[in-house]
Amino acid sequence: MSDYQDVDHVFEEWPYQPGVISARLVRCKDGREVVQMRIEMGLLQMESSGRPDGDRPEGAETYLDYLIQLAFNEGPSFELNDDRCFEVDREFLQFYHRRICFMALREFHRAVRDADHTLTLMDFVAEHSPDPEWTISHEQYRPFVLFHRTQAAALAELQINGAEAAVEECNQGLALIREVFESLGAEEQFAEDELVAQLTEMKEALREEYNVGRTLAEQLADAVAAEEYERAAKLRDKITRRGRHV
Repeated sequence: MSDYQDVDHVFEEWPYQPGVISARLVRCKDGREVVQMRIEMGLLQMESSGRPDGDRPEGAETYLDYLIQLAFNEGPSFELNDDRCFEVDREFLQFYHRRICFMALREFHRAVRDADHTLTLMDFVAEHSPDPEWTISHEQYRPFVLFHRTQAAALAELQINGAEAAVEECNQGLALIREVFESLGAEEQFAEDELVAQLTEMKEALREEYNVGRTLAEQLADAVAAEEYERAAKLRDKITRRGRHV
């Protein structure tokens, strides 16, 4: 083993850039792929799949998977005690760091995967939380996670299925964020929210750049609102046929 175990050479070749998410995918000596994130005072290294720290809680792929099994085994007696709450927060943070790295790396499908994990963990917390304030401490970030997920899903669709599919992902994400605001009794804040404004701007930029008119789903909503049921039925059939070929 070398007498020198510092990583100065890494920092010299990869300087920290304030305000920039600097990430890269690296192949390890054993062949596995990891995600690295340059931070101000060092480097974060995360596994590219499974739990970012590579841990397998009691053999489960993630702590969420472990908790789901515990809840099944313990039944009505299951509760999130202080230790479990601490581990939940650790997993939230780990998946956040990897998600923003995948966004920066344009690994959009992976970013969607990690966002979905976080949203599922939020759902589990909301169902089993020992304290309403602890629930709110997580739920306040749901629009932010949905924002990331929508961005990533739209850009992934743009690459694979085109601009109309990307616009529709924006619409679906905005609808989910609206539901969050409504559930919190803050409907009036939805239109003023900065994340909503950014997604709306992204959607309209896609329309303009790729010359996208009303999507099939938007046309269907228009037809239903106008009580044009025959036209609505034809649009539903068209959407179904398109879905089979995606």
